[in-house]
Amino acid sequence: MDKKLSLRSLLTVQGAVILYSFADIAAKYASRHAFLSGPYVLWIGAEFLILGLYALAWQQIIKRTDISVAYSNRAAAVVWTTLWAALLFHETITPKNIVGICILFAGIWMVNRDG
Repeated sequence: MDKKLSLRSLLTVQGAVILYSFADIAAKYASRHAFLSGPYVLWIGAEFLILGLYALAWQQIIKRTDISVAYSNRAAAVVWTTLWAALLFHETITPKNIVGICILFAGIWMVNRDG
């Protein structure tokens, strides 16, 4: 199996990672409601649905991609979650967050580059 990801494979992996990050959004919205209230159950249900779809997609990805490369790219969920936190919940992205994201991307790049 080729270690390096093609652009198509990279976009597929990132699409799945973005889907996975949507589960965090649903969980955050659920946390804003009383436990077992209607909206809470709706958001938790959405989170489980998203995670189920992600699990199906991830199984197909790891079947076709070197697992070390796939899992290193999964770390980009931190980036997507940080982006959603800022855009949807108006949370602050600190300089430490930026430094951490840069370190994360350096690690992803190291795994994806030719051996």
